[in-house]
Amino acid sequence: MEPSQQDAVLRRRNSTGRWIEFIKKNYFLYVLLAPALLLTIIFKYVPMYGAIIAFKDFSPIKGILGSEWVGLKHFEKFLSSPNFDVIFMNTLKLSFFGLIFSFPVPILLALMLNQLRKAAVKKNIQLFLYAPNFISVVVIVGMLFIFLSPTGPINQLVIWLTGKPVMFMSQPEYFRFIYILSDIWQSAGWASIIYVAALANVDPELHNAASLDGANLLQRIRNIDLPTIKPIMAIVFILAAGGIMSIGFEKAYLMQTSMNLPASEIIATYVYKVGLQSGDYAYSAAVGLFNSIINVILLVTVNFIVKKLNEGEGLY
Repeated sequence: MEPSQQDAVLRRRNSTGRWIEFIKKNYFLYVLLAPALLLTIIFKYVPMYGAIIAFKDFSPIKGILGSEWVGLKHFEKFLSSPNFDVIFMNTLKLSFFGLIFSFPVPILLALMLNQLRKAAVKKNIQLFLYAPNFISVVVIVGMLFIFLSPTGPINQLVIWLTGKPVMFMSQPEYFRFIYILSDIWQSAGWASIIYVAALANVDPELHNAASLDGANLLQRIRNIDLPTIKPIMAIVFILAAGGIMSIGFEKAYLMQTSMNLPASEIIATYVYKVGLQSGDYAYSAAVGLFNSIINVILLVTVNFIVKKLNEGEGLY
């Protein structure tokens, strides 16, 4: 064996030995990690085997292995269907506009909360902002239908101003606005927690020194607070952009009506209707897999762009 090969073998052995020693020394941490790892494998990785039905003419009687292999037939069927353009664009628009309008809100809330000096006032405001996150999606949608109904309080104001009600939940042009605005109201407060926690680590002396140097509030936020939460903002944005095609199924489905379907039919609701209601499991699996592939591509692309713009700091 050549000296270079011997050195490589010795390095591998030393690395393996150090890894084993580390595990022995911290075995209790791995014991704590084991249940979460086991659940992840069972519920996240094992079901990936079922994705194979997207390439088969699946029959519950024949099973996954016994069903006929059809390759990309279901993908071609979805891409060439007359509903593809509408469903794909609805999903993309709802996700993209949701990301653009909802991403800055938790950051702004965290920056404003960080300026509050009275702890009691700050806690009460945080409680008020976090509360909507714990309301069920079903309840949220029910509230939307009540408040935006033709006889609801919003339309009472509209009637007083214009003389006629607006069918908010029936007209497609209002669906995205209502969906995104209600989502911001429900989740922005809770999403701001991570930024509030990061800003809590900022040394108050930095703000005091900046104030003595004549820096105003906006200058202190731009030069002290924003650089502190910049890495977190990058990671949150990458994860959000990577899941841009994964809109919550429940809310979109509950908000659907026969009238707003041209704007509310997205990939998630389409998969549910085709797969569970119509029983076309293979086709729905292909549509869902297509959606996942788009998400992975977006995740890798956005991470690459953010790393270029953020001095090499990204998700990985």
